[in-house]
Amino acid sequence: MVTVADRPRLDALPPERGARLRAFLFRHRLFVAALALAFLLRVITMLGYGPALWFNDSYEYVSGAVNPSRPSALRPNGYSFLLLLLRPLHSFALVAFVQHLMGLGIAVLIYTLLRGRFGLPGWGATLAALPVLFDTYQIQLEHLIMSDVMFMLLVVGVITLVLWHRRMSWRLGAVIGLMLALTALTRSIGLPILALVVVYLLVKRTAWKTIAAMITACALPVVGYMAWFASAHGNFAMTNSDGAILYMRTSLFADCTKMKVDPREELELALLCISAPPSERHFSGQKYLWWAQNGQRFHAFGVGSTFTPEMNKTAGTFAQRAILSQPLDYLGIVAGDFLRAFHWGRPRFPDVQTYVQYEFPLTTKVLPAWSSYQGNTDTDARKYDPGLRVAQLQGKQRVIGTDLHAPWADFLQGYQRVVRLPGIVLGALLLVGLAGVAARWRALGGAVLLPWLAAFGLILAPAATAEFDYRYLLPAVPLACLAAAISLRHGFSGPAAVPAAVTPGDVTSGDVVPGDSPTGTIAIGPAAPPAGADGSVAPDPVTADPVTADPVTADPVAPDSAPSASVTPSSGTASAPTTGSAG
Repeated sequence: MVTVADRPRLDALPPERGARLRAFLFRHRLFVAALALAFLLRVITMLGYGPALWFNDSYEYVSGAVNPSRPSALRPNGYSFLLLLLRPLHSFALVAFVQHLMGLGIAVLIYTLLRGRFGLPGWGATLAALPVLFDTYQIQLEHLIMSDVMFMLLVVGVITLVLWHRRMSWRLGAVIGLMLALTALTRSIGLPILALVVVYLLVKRTAWKTIAAMITACALPVVGYMAWFASAHGNFAMTNSDGAILYMRTSLFADCTKMKVDPREELELALLCISAPPSERHFSGQKYLWWAQNGQRFHAFGVGSTFTPEMNKTAGTFAQRAILSQPLDYLGIVAGDFLRAFHWGRPRFPDVQTYVQYEFPLTTKVLPAWSSYQGNTDTDARKYDPGLRVAQLQGKQRVIGTDLHAPWADFLQGYQRVVRLPGIVLGALLLVGLAGVAARWRALGGAVLLPWLAAFGLILAPAATAEFDYRYLLPAVPLACLAAAISLRHGFSGPAAVPAAVTPGDVTSGDVVPGDSPTGTIAIGPAAPPAGADGSVAPDPVTADPVTADPVTADPVAPDSAPSASVTPSSGTASAPTTGSAG
């Protein structure tokens, strides 16, 4: 008798690997379910609004990708580099899809850090990721041709790497430095995050080689970009707009009489003085920078003079004079914009035209034919994506940037009216994080300090240097969630008790960080807890209490003498623990 064996199926996972995957998915079932639902919402977004959504800043980014030989005078070209990388595929739909994956990636980083490094239960880590997964304005931002989601992913990635590793090598420091450089080249506000990370590492007593490698790796690309900028614009800088934006910030209160501007000796500054008294000025500084209307003086030197090195320097000097001459007026307007972030509702600000660009639109988007570098905004978009539809409107050929498709667009418009993160909830998250920092004052805030300061700074910086804008709040949300979740890991009752196995000299207070040894061994994954020699089951390495602590951040870690093993559910045999580099 001859027996013929069945052909092996190439598309089937090996039994052991399939069991591991099922166990992994089951263990993280809450987050996996939330992630799948969030992915579905993003698919609906792409079906409802094709190929992408547009903001006024989008066209400058697209121009930078279509004409990559010259850096933008307004903002760094980091996002344009991403568009340039994707340009061979000629699809704004692909750009939007990549950004939706970035948004989901941010949620994955939050869950992984809280679950694997700080030992939160699955429901707690999932809860912290929900705002990124389901907030309507987060999803809408991901669908815009804008730099914000790329910036968010880079910032959360940096914070994750810094908090994950108890000890960092100079190589890891260099990787973080490169990420910080990309962050700064994506949005200028990313550069101060380098200072936050350096201060945190100094408090943590990180080796000077690691800090030096990080600063060097960040400085080289930034300095190289500035040299490229100088070759095109004549000044060694990243933009020619920082002084102009600060002028916009001071335009609502600047009084040239109080500033003692002498028009005979300081004519350039005097030309920027706004004739209307502060009490009669518009409620938004946008008017005095962008709008060509009466009372707007930024274009006083003529067409083509804006965002030049000379104008930027003059506007910056004017703004600094206004701040130093009227510090209370400046602090008052900054405080007003900062507190504006924490409303329950969503008042229209700074104007209706800007406000509606953060809503899912009710009509088709026709791209404007504004002048751009070596072209127009609509023709630049068609060069990038020739698939954009062209329609005859009012006797002219117009490029359609966004098409609406029912019923998907109708669903999203209704969803946006219901599901959002109110500003007051963001404020509550910041207060929880602040309480966590205060509770860990002996460790200078511990691991809560870095994400909390980053979240707070990302809300304060626009209020201090530009003006409130709703999209500026979204990058702070995942960091505020991280800070609050780490703070609530053990409540605010202070340090946890440390078992007698702690070696002399270890600090005994702070956050619990299970499964993290000085060598970076981490025991998380689908495997079940290992069985002891007597048949008893050892504690789950994700939820077990630690026995030693990081001497600076007070993050307890597992001892070297207690390596963990895992058991494959399908076979019951022990296997080596998952290992990650700790530097």
